[in-house]
Formats: sequence, C-alpha cells, structure tokens
Amino acid sequence: MPPPAVPTAATGPRAPAAQWPDTSTDPAPRPAAAERTLDHAPPTRRFLARAALITASLSVAAALLGLVRDQSLARLFGAGRDTDAFLVAWTVPEFAATLLIEDGLAFALVPAFSRALARRAEGAPGDPVRALVAGTLPRLVLAFTAVGGLLGLAAPPFVAALAPGLPDTGLAVDCTRLTATCVLSFGLAGYCSAALRAHRHFLAPAAIYVAYNLGIITAMYTLGGRWGVRAAAFGVAAGGLLMVVVQLPPLMRQLCRRRTDGPAPRAVAEDRAMDVPLMATVLLFALCRQSQVLIERFLASGLPAGAISHLNYAQKVAQIPMTLSMMLCTVTFPVVARALAEGDTERARARVERDLAVAAALVLLGAAAVMACAPQLIGLLFQRGAFTAGDTAATAEVMRVYALGLLGQTLTGVLVRSYFSAGRATWYPVGAMAAGIVATSCIGAWAVGTWGVTGIAAGNAAGITVTAVLLLAGMRTRSVPIRTPRVLHELSRPVRAALIATVTGACVARMPATPLAGLLAGGATVTVVFVLLGWVLGAQGCAAVPRSALALTRKLAHVLLR
Repeated sequence: MPPPAVPTAATGPRAPAAQWPDTSTDPAPRPAAAERTLDHAPPTRRFLARAALITASLSVAAALLGLVRDQSLARLFGAGRDTDAFLVAWTVPEFAATLLIEDGLAFALVPAFSRALARRAEGAPGDPVRALVAGTLPRLVLAFTAVGGLLGLAAPPFVAALAPGLPDTGLAVDCTRLTATCVLSFGLAGYCSAALRAHRHFLAPAAIYVAYNLGIITAMYTLGGRWGVRAAAFGVAAGGLLMVVVQLPPLMRQLCRRRTDGPAPRAVAEDRAMDVPLMATVLLFALCRQSQVLIERFLASGLPAGAISHLNYAQKVAQIPMTLSMMLCTVTFPVVARALAEGDTERARARVERDLAVAAALVLLGAAAVMACAPQLIGLLFQRGAFTAGDTAATAEVMRVYALGLLGQTLTGVLVRSYFSAGRATWYPVGAMAAGIVATSCIGAWAVGTWGVTGIAAGNAAGITVTAVLLLAGMRTRSVPIRTPRVLHELSRPVRAALIATVTGACVARMPATPLAGLLAGGATVTVVFVLLGWVLGAQGCAAVPRSALALTRKLAHVLLR
C-alpha cells in the first residue's frame, strides 16, 4: 500500500521537512555583505521551532481537508462506477505528486539551488541562482508539457491498460485528460517548492496541499450537479494550478531580491540539477512503490462496481497512523545523514534503532485502533448521501486487511531513508521493493478470485511486509549497521501488545449503539491496553512516545514563550 500522494486523512502526502518560516519582507535593500551573511546565517532555535509548528499546522490542515475531500467524494458520488472511473484517472496526480513534488525533483533541485546560493553569497559574477533557473526551468517546462500532452492524447489506451474491466471507460478517459494537466502544474509546483526550500522559505511550500484540496472540494460542490464526477477531475486540474499560484509571489521576491552586477552567466556544469545515479535509484524505488496502486486498480477493475472505491476509501483512512508515525523520520533524516557524513556510525545506528522503535509503536497503536473500530470509523466518516451501509461494511473489511501491512509500510519508510542518507546511489532498496511488488501481484491475482477486494488488500499487506523484511536484512552491510536481532526482539513487544489491544478494543467497540460512542469506547480501550501492555513488556517505543511528546512540548513552550 503506497503512501498517499495527496494529503488524505491526507497526504496524501508525506509532510515537508521541518525548516524555518518565511522572512522575506525586507524594509530596505541590504548591502551585498549583509545579504551574504543572511544567506549563510544558521537558523536559530526559535526559527526552527516556529517553522516546525507552522509546517505541522499546515500539514494537519491539509490532512483535514483531504478527509473532507474524500467525504465529499463519497457523499456526492458514492462508491459506484462513476467514482471508480475518477479514481483510475486520479492515478496520474498520485504518481505526479510522488515524483515531481515529494521525492525525485526535490532531491535533485534543492542541492542545486543550495550550491547556487552559496556561490551567490561568495560574490560570484552575475547571479548563479538566476543562471540555474534560466538553464533548467525552460527545459523542464518543455518536458512536463510534452509528457502531459502525450498522456492526454494516449488516455484511451492508458485507461484500457490500467483498468481493462472498467465498465465506463469513456468517463475515465475524460477524467484522465483533465488530470493529465497536473503533470505540468505539479512539476512547476515541485520546482517552486525546491527553490523556496533552498532559500529557507517553507511557508508557501507547506501550504500547497491546502490549496490543492480546496480546489477539488470547491469544484465538486459547484460543478458536480452539472458535470458529475468530471467535476472532481476538473478540481484536480484547478488545484494543481493553485499549488503554483500560492508559491509564485514569494519565489519571485527571492529571485528579484538581488540585482546582478554583470551579465548573468550561462548555466554551467556545476549547476546541474541532479546526481543522475542517485536520481535513478530514488525514482525507480518511488515508481515501484507507487505501482502498487496500479496493481490494485488493475485487479479490482474486473470486480463489481465500487470495488476500486472501497479500496481507495479503506486505504486513505488506514494510512493515517502510518502518516503520523513517519513525521518523526522526516525530522531525524538529516540527523542520520549528518552522522554518516562525519563518520559517526554509532550515532547513526542509535538514531535509526530509536526511530524504528518509536515509529513502530506509533503505527501499531494506530493499526490496532483501525482494526478494532473499522466499521464505526468508516460509518462515521463516510456513511451519508450516496455512500450506503453496504459500502461501509465492505470498506471496513478491506481496511482491516490493509492495516495488517501498516507496520511494513512504516518500517519501509524508516529504513529506505537510512539507505539514501549517505547521499549516494544504492540499488538494493529498488530490488527489495521490486520483490515486494512481485509478491503483491502474485498474491493479489491468486486471492482476488476467492476473496475479491480483501484478497487484493491482503496481497498489498504481504508485499510491503516482504519489502520491509528485505530492507531490514540488508541494513547491516549496505546501510547503517543496526543490530538486527535486537531490533526484531524489540519490535516483537509492541506487536504482542497490539494484538491483545485489537481484540479487546473490537469487543468493546461493538457494545454501544452509535458509531461515535463505539469509536470512542473502542479507541480508548485500545490505547489503554496497548500502553499498559507495552509498559509491562518493556517496549522501548511505548515508553519513548510519551516522553518524546512531553519533551518536545516543553522545548517548544520554552522557545516560543520565553
């Protein structure tokens, strides 16, 4: 089960790395020396704390809007053939977000802009930043436009290949042609985000998924009665444009902040936008992981109408615990990379082992709650309008199976960051992910005939677990040398606590008459049982989570209120 490409219960997407907020409003032009000092000045603790709060707040806002978006889709269009057709077209922005905003383009352009800013601060002739933009942006825009246009023209064979059993291919083709525009808009949004992050400005990049979801929600409610589910596809196109619009003003201020003192040099070799081998391995890993969506929709397209929708809604809700647990690794990834760069493998090992323990505890607690309270959770979130009680039961069943793979999802996310933290190409994660894709395909194809959508979800959970096991097995010789036996022994403790908490919480959740009361009772039971058992078993992650949260709260309060 790949991570959501858009904030879903958010996000969709993974959260941007914590940095410092915008400080781009200057009352008067600075002299060159002062500007060079600003470009090189290290961020203060206060700036970092404020940036972390701003980024977290916008990530939560995007997640909530992603949930509202999914609820609106369910309410307006249900879980039938029309929604299935739209979700096939939604594959395009899911892939585009992963490749152009979250991973590939960011890994390539942030270092390139950082080098250009360093040369500008050193007094290089002309303006290396503008030279980099002039040397890369036109070519990338041409490439994005060509790929988006080709996808629009090839929409019929694309839909036929992706979902051959889809009953209404015409509607899916129309939606795909609308969502194909996001190749250009997401590419430009990713370029702007990388440039702003290199300039130490993260407010606008963190807000792009808020704008994106607002565009989709607005389009569905204003145009849904006239255009049907095509309104959601139009919303994707409009939301992609809004992602660019919110970033253009701060980016233009940065690019125009310093006049060149001579003719701008042409982009030279050191302005290259990417390390090609590293970029290839990162993109291939991301493509392999995201291809699980293609496999799911391909297998589900031959099932009765609504199967793809049930998979989508179940996946979006089930991934909430994984998204929250991965926010820790977003912050600690630079710590591991810095330790490896300094040759301190012991510090890197300790950090990765702690991340694995804490992230596993968080995701297992969430997975236990999801499995125990699945019907109540889905009913409360989606059962209204065109989304029926039958849709709730089918989606809850699929979500419980998806949740079995959440630990594998989280371990994969933590471990793959360790493989790439040294900043060099490595093909082992790609091979591990490819093995997981093979397992997903084979198990899903074998199980779909007997168990339908739950068989597809089981293949997904099994495949990502295979990937996690392979990544863990290869860490000692190919990445940070963690103590694998000790890590496995530590992980077994919260797993045992989660199993007992799930059974207990499910029994309690069925007692109340209303979904809300059942969700509250079941969730509270799961939390209490999991925390107590984790403490009794001595699980490091269960003990570290409250301590870390309390310590972070104290630090932020001290920095912000002093």
